Amino acid sequence: CANSRAVTIFIRGGNKMIIEETKRSIHDALCVARNLICNNSIVYGGGSAGIACSIAVEAAADKYPGVEQYAIRAFGDALESIPMALAENSGLQPIETLSAVKSQQIKDNYPHFGIDCNDVGTNDMRE
Repeated sequence: CANSRAVTIFIRGGNKMIIEETKRSIHDALCVARNLICNNSIVYGGGSAGIACSIAVEAAADKYPGVEQYAIRAFGDALESIPMALAENSGLQPIETLSAVKSQQIKDNYPHFGIDCNDVGTNDMRE
């Protein structure tokens, strides 16, 4: 069929568990491809989204007087737990790395700066 858009994937494995896991992995990959085609919005990695949200929540906390401000700031701190864990698990100094990336996001007003876990030389997760 020259104009067919159908594809068959033949899976072989040593046992049924390997085959089932491979089927699930292929299904997940196809769902990711479908989702990108349907909606091409991307959330960049490296904790950049968590840091950007934390900055926005901290800015919103300044608008509330009294005790509510502390609850809002605590939520902002919780948003930083994933970038902090990424830095720590990558062998970086977590507090120094997070504060440097956070100040870089604030200074440049660019929410795509994140933790350089793979040591590629840039904090720009878009690159």
